[in-house]
Amino acid sequence: MAGAAVLGRLTWQVAEVTGLVEETPGVRTLRLDVPDWTGHRAGQHLDVRLTAEDGYQASRSYSIASAPGEPPAITVERLDDGEVSPYLVDEVIVGDRFELRGPVGGYFVWEAVSGGPLLLVAGGSGIVPLMSMIRHRAAEGSTAPARLLYSSRTLADVVYREELERRAAEEDGLEVFQTLTRERPDGWAGFARRVDDELLAEVAWPPEDAARGFVCGLTGFVEAVPGGLVRLGHAPELIRTERFGATG
Repeated sequence: MAGAAVLGRLTWQVAEVTGLVEETPGVRTLRLDVPDWTGHRAGQHLDVRLTAEDGYQASRSYSIASAPGEPPAITVERLDDGEVSPYLVDEVIVGDRFELRGPVGGYFVWEAVSGGPLLLVAGGSGIVPLMSMIRHRAAEGSTAPARLLYSSRTLADVVYREELERRAAEEDGLEVFQTLTRERPDGWAGFARRVDDELLAEVAWPPEDAARGFVCGLTGFVEAVPGGLVRLGHAPELIRTERFGATG
């Protein structure tokens, strides 16, 4: 049975788009119906494959944004030189279909039964798998202490902005810290610099709390943040990373 489940995850299936959410001008969430979906864990991803009329195929990996137990959803950032993301962000409509396979990955995952403290650090659209963890935490009724540090260029670039504000206001143990690296609106009360050791020291749990850390973003971001946490005394074996880029 376990072998059959793995085979199912690695088999291309047809997904139908059932809903679209414009998160920011360049980021869109696609809600999907996959009849043979086997379920996923918070932090996993899936592969999307598009086939052109001439038979040319292009595939990319995208983190799953929805909580486990919910239908899969992916949040895609448009890359102007990309082969897949411009289509998914600008052209797909409800009812369209494309191929996918997954879920994939078992390292960058968190389950509510693991408890906390939980430290989530995201750069840009690296928020997506961490949002799945946040949604999973809420769906399970977990009160495990959790902190999110989210770095964006401008306020307009903040993905899931309203949902994050709402979840932080629920005061169930989730704290959200945001930093804007380029432009800040008048009255901005968050941080206003790139994530560095000093900022991590202000937000992260004390090392002795042994928080589980998940870091996701572009390669440079993912290389810098764990190093900063280790310099602050955090155990490297408790920090897990995932990076993204133009080739998924």
